[in-house]
Amino acid sequence: MKNKALAAHGSMFLAEAFWGLMSPITKDALMHGITGIDLVTYRVCGAAGLFWVSSLFVRREHVPVKDIFMFALACIFGLCCNQCLFTIGLTFTSPVNASIMTTSMPIFAMIFAFLILHEPLSAKKVGGVLIGCMGAVMLVLTSAAAHNAKVGDIRGDLMIVGAQCSFALYLSLFNSLVKRYHPVTVNKWMFLWASLFITPFTFSHVSAVDYAALPTKTIWEIVYIVGVGTFFCYLLMMNGQKILRPTVVSIYNNIQPIVSVIVSIAMGLCIFKITQLLAVILVFIGVMMVTKSKSKRDLAQKA
Repeated sequence: MKNKALAAHGSMFLAEAFWGLMSPITKDALMHGITGIDLVTYRVCGAAGLFWVSSLFVRREHVPVKDIFMFALACIFGLCCNQCLFTIGLTFTSPVNASIMTTSMPIFAMIFAFLILHEPLSAKKVGGVLIGCMGAVMLVLTSAAAHNAKVGDIRGDLMIVGAQCSFALYLSLFNSLVKRYHPVTVNKWMFLWASLFITPFTFSHVSAVDYAALPTKTIWEIVYIVGVGTFFCYLLMMNGQKILRPTVVSIYNNIQPIVSVIVSIAMGLCIFKITQLLAVILVFIGVMMVTKSKSKRDLAQKA
């Protein structure tokens, strides 16, 4: 059991570290011949193919037609809106701002869990939400006042926030559906539906790309985004979630902006200001308070 726990911690660390690389690598690809629309298409179609191939090596599950169509609805919030808003938002804002906003997802998940699932709140959770929101607002205001895209852009920041809201809504609405099936089964259907929804609108755009003129580095960046940042990281996260408590999994999310800041500055993609550091601290504190606090239901079960 000790070895399994160690492997789970290692899986979560690697997944979050690789995801931390996603923002600067995606930003660099978007600056060298690839648009956000192209990248979203590559990501959902590529991951769909990889997950369907992977499904050949796991136990086959029967999925009723009703649930297949439920996966179609789930992918709208969990993939289509989430991926489109994040990738296109990153076109405008800095990779540092994008990674900071990504860590706020547990806060939105708690809000939707209260509104939709009627999960009880605690004073610590409410305080965490308020502090986390202060950090997000500070980051948006910094971008609004900035005259340099390397600091951030309010349009991109708001899109990234929308992406986190969309994914949090997906977690609240389709939590029971997702738990009924193996993660590979869930992802193969979700990514397939996302491909069917997105490709008709983006095919002409993607087919018009001059692939012969793309830099070799950009091609490898696309391979990383699809193969590592999407497919492989999802598998690593699944391995971690089997053993670790949700609270521990959420804390690992804080690795993303650390990696993103270091790599983005090294690549010259951003400028890190003191206001952004303060925003990071506020968001981190808010997320920690939300994920570590116990609800009234938890306390009742413990009693």
